[in-house]
Amino acid sequence: MDSMIVQTLKFGIILSSQVLFYSCVSTQNRGTTEAENPSVFVVEEGSLDQSATVEGRTVSDLPPLLPLPPLPTIPREFRGVWIATVKNADWPSRQDLTSAEQQAELRAMFDRARDLNLNAIIFQVRSMADAFYASELEPWSVFLNGKQGRAPDPFYDPLEFAIEEAHARGLELHAWFNPFRANIEGEVEEFAENHVARTEMVVSYGVYSWLDPGNADARLHSLNVAADILNRYDIDGFHMDDYFYPYPTTSESGGDVAFPDDASWTESSAAKDGMDRDEWRRQNVDDFVRDLQQIIRACKPWVKFGISPFGIWQPGYPEGTVGFNPHDKLYADSRKWLMNGWVDYLTPQLYWSIDSPGQSYPRLLSWWTEQNRMGRHLWPGNFTSRITLTGEQYWNAEELLNQIRITRETPNAGGNTHFRMISLMPASHGMGDQLKEKLYQNPALIPASPWLSGRSLPTPQLRTSDDGKRITAVLQDVNPLDIKQWLVRELRGDAWHLRIIPGGTDVLTIVVDNTVRAVAFSVIDRIGREGVVAYENLFR
Repeated sequence: MDSMIVQTLKFGIILSSQVLFYSCVSTQNRGTTEAENPSVFVVEEGSLDQSATVEGRTVSDLPPLLPLPPLPTIPREFRGVWIATVKNADWPSRQDLTSAEQQAELRAMFDRARDLNLNAIIFQVRSMADAFYASELEPWSVFLNGKQGRAPDPFYDPLEFAIEEAHARGLELHAWFNPFRANIEGEVEEFAENHVARTEMVVSYGVYSWLDPGNADARLHSLNVAADILNRYDIDGFHMDDYFYPYPTTSESGGDVAFPDDASWTESSAAKDGMDRDEWRRQNVDDFVRDLQQIIRACKPWVKFGISPFGIWQPGYPEGTVGFNPHDKLYADSRKWLMNGWVDYLTPQLYWSIDSPGQSYPRLLSWWTEQNRMGRHLWPGNFTSRITLTGEQYWNAEELLNQIRITRETPNAGGNTHFRMISLMPASHGMGDQLKEKLYQNPALIPASPWLSGRSLPTPQLRTSDDGKRITAVLQDVNPLDIKQWLVRELRGDAWHLRIIPGGTDVLTIVVDNTVRAVAFSVIDRIGREGVVAYENLFR
C-alpha cells in the first residue's frame, strides 16, 4: 500500500418522518498490481461477437501501426447467488466452527462462485436485527458462534473479510439486510443487552419478534443500521428480500391473525385522517424504501439498491396468475418501487416452474419487464436449491437451465440470481457444473447502471519495457477504489482474447509473449461503464 486517503462527508437527509444525520467515510487504497493471479478471468477465442464498438469507437477509428480487427463485445449478464446466514443455511455451516474454519468455508464458496463464472455475491449480514460485522448498534448474530452478542474469537470482521475475498476474485459483494425481523422463535436463548427485542419497538407475532414498520423509531433504527453499513464497508450493492411485514400467521379457525400494531396505528396521523389501515401499512414500507434509497444516494451513490420481493405482485397480474398476495399480506407494493425507479435492480422471486399453470415463469418474467418503465435492472431470482429437494419439490437441472435460457431470450431481463449457494457447491447434485458447462462457459460483466453517479475514469497511459515483455498501464489522478475492473484484450493472430482483472489499483502490469500482436487496455468504473480504450501495437 503506497498511501491511504480518508474522506469524511457529513450529510442530513430529510426522511419521511425525521431528519437523519450521518457521516460517510471513504478509505482509498493505492497499489500496484501485476496481472498474474488466479482471479484473472479469460474469455476464449470465438466466444465473443467480433463486431463490437467500445464507447462508440472501433479500433479502425484509431491510427494503429497495422490494421487491427474490431474489438470483441464483452458479455453483460448479472450472475448472482445468495449466501444465507439465517439458521446457518449456507454459512457458517455450524455455530461451533473456529474463525479459521469459518473463513475457509467462505473462501471455498467464493472460489466456487469465481470458478462458475458468477459475478455477484448477495451476503446476508443482518438476519434478525443482529450483525455479521462489527457493530455498535446491534449485537453479533447467534448464528455466528451460538451466542448472540459474542464476537468471533480469534477476532475478525466477517463482512470486511467477505468484501476483501469477493473483490480479490472479481466478484461484487451486496450486503443482504432484513429490515424488520428481530427474532425467530427458538433461535436465541437470551437476547444481548443491545438487541431491539428488549425495546418497545418490537412486537410478537406468531413465531417472530418483529420491528413494527408503523413505529417511526423502529424504521429510523433500521435506517441507522443501514447507514452504518454503507458508511464503513466498501459494498457494491445493498439488498433486501421480501420480509417487510411478516407472512401471516393463521388462527385455529383458518383466518389470518392481525399484526399487532394497534399502538402505532392509534398514534399515527393516518388513523386520525381516516386513512385505510392497509394503505397506511403499505405507506410505511414505501417510506422505508424511499428513505433507504436517499441514504444510499447521499453516502455512496455508486452502490446499487436492490430488492427481491415475492414473485407475484398481485394475483391476476398477469391475467391467470393465482397465489399469495404480498400487496395485501406483506404490504409490499413492489411494482410501485420498480415503476418509480426507487430501486436500481429488482429480483422478483420467480420460484415456479416454466409450465406452472397459475405462476408461469416466462409469463411472470415478461410481465415484470413490462412494468419497468424507468429502465432499471430486472434480475429474477431462481429456486436453484430445488435441485437438492426430493419428491414433488425436486426439479431437475434442465428446468433451471431452461429458466436461465428464457431470461436471456426475454427483452430487458439482464441476468439471474440463484437461491442459494449450497445448491451450487461441488457436492450438490452437479448443478453448478452444469451451469458452467452449458450456460456460464465464459465470464460476463455485470450490466452498467448509467443512472447512478460515478466519476468518469481517464484513458490508461501505456509504457512498454525495453524488451517488449512487460506493458504497464497507469491511470493518473484517480481513486483506485473507483476502478472496479481492468479489461485487457490481447491480439493473437486475428483474434482478440479478453482478460477481466479485479480492480482496486491505478497501475497494472501484464507480461506478454511473442504471439501477442497488440494489447488494448480499458477500465470499468464502479457503476459498470467502460472507459476509453488505449492500445499498444507490438508488431516487431
